Amino acid sequence: MIATQQRTQSGSTQSPRSPSAQAPFLSVSVTEPVKLGNGVQAYVSYRVITKTNLPDYQGPEKIVIRRYSDFVWLRDRLFEKYKGIFIPPLPEKSAVEKFRFTAEFIEMRRQGLDLFVNRVAAHHELQQSEDLKIFLQADEDTMERARSQEASIFKRRPSDLMQMFKDVQAKVSDVVLGKEKPVEESNPEYEKLKHYIFELENHLAEAQKHAYRLVKRHKELGQSLSDFGKAVKLLGANEGNALGKAFSEVGGKSEMISFKLQEEAHNLLMNFEEPSKDYVRAVQSIKATIVERGNAFRHQCELAESVKLKEINLDKLMLMRSDRVGEAEIEYQELKAESEEATKRFEKIVHSMNEEIVRFQDQKTLDMGLAFHEFAKGQARLANSVASAWRSLIPKLDSMSNTRNSH
Repeated sequence: MIATQQRTQSGSTQSPRSPSAQAPFLSVSVTEPVKLGNGVQAYVSYRVITKTNLPDYQGPEKIVIRRYSDFVWLRDRLFEKYKGIFIPPLPEKSAVEKFRFTAEFIEMRRQGLDLFVNRVAAHHELQQSEDLKIFLQADEDTMERARSQEASIFKRRPSDLMQMFKDVQAKVSDVVLGKEKPVEESNPEYEKLKHYIFELENHLAEAQKHAYRLVKRHKELGQSLSDFGKAVKLLGANEGNALGKAFSEVGGKSEMISFKLQEEAHNLLMNFEEPSKDYVRAVQSIKATIVERGNAFRHQCELAESVKLKEINLDKLMLMRSDRVGEAEIEYQELKAESEEATKRFEKIVHSMNEEIVRFQDQKTLDMGLAFHEFAKGQARLANSVASAWRSLIPKLDSMSNTRNSH
């Protein structure tokens, strides 16, 4: 959350502080996922609760119902309007149909959507977006009309960022084949930034892959211990006496450790694997901004070249005292104005990216530091629980062994 409200105790007569006395805040919660519809038409809706004292909003609290496609609409609108800003990523769609409505997947998506909208609301520029205000306040019918209008305007909008990267790859292929020679920005600092982003994506993806394997291993080991525990308890039931009791205790401890492993697998998924995946998606958002910067640079270069040609043509017409001088002068001035505007847009993207990368690195340090801290705590907690559980059995098993040896 961006900010939390000061709440008085129940029954207190203390009056709330006036909005003017409070620091500005915008707090958003994505809660209560509910599955609606059946079959391919099924989807999950969420209650989005906004609390704020900002004057541009309709009141101190607003509750609306939103679905995943509404969050996609907001992300796309922001990406279209705020060039140079790293738009926060959305949680991914489930690639496997049978996992779309599992409790675990729905909760992971809810947390991801909550993180997305709060990152937008916390950003000093994005929080002023009219589209964010619509998203947080409009009724469902208005929201649906906004989505429909967007779809009709942008008929060829990529469905996700990966499609954009495929388009870029196709463009690169054209260059390699000699079909097109691109104009690329030559800037050592920018090249260094791009190298950093691509390397970061590779390293994050590798860490996330191994985190996935670790989660899977915890789950499999937990299931194996659970099965082992049940089998040993059944074996103990046939034995009776001290041996049967020992078997029963070993089985019980195995089941208890199994529960701990499953619990830690879930914690590892939510607190380490998912944050790693989220940052892989964040880097992909940065790559999309890099693509936009490249497009803006090429556009300004093309216009600058066209302006030079128009200027040369205008000079020729003036020397020839052609009657087309007036028309050519107007075309030249219009193109020059367009070129200057393109240069301003490119410079704004560069300025925004320079600010954004600093903010991204600071936030990454905090988020990934927390993720690794939770990972280390969880593994230490699990190791202590497992060691303590097995250790508690040793005196009883020693006693049973000594009794058998005395006979």
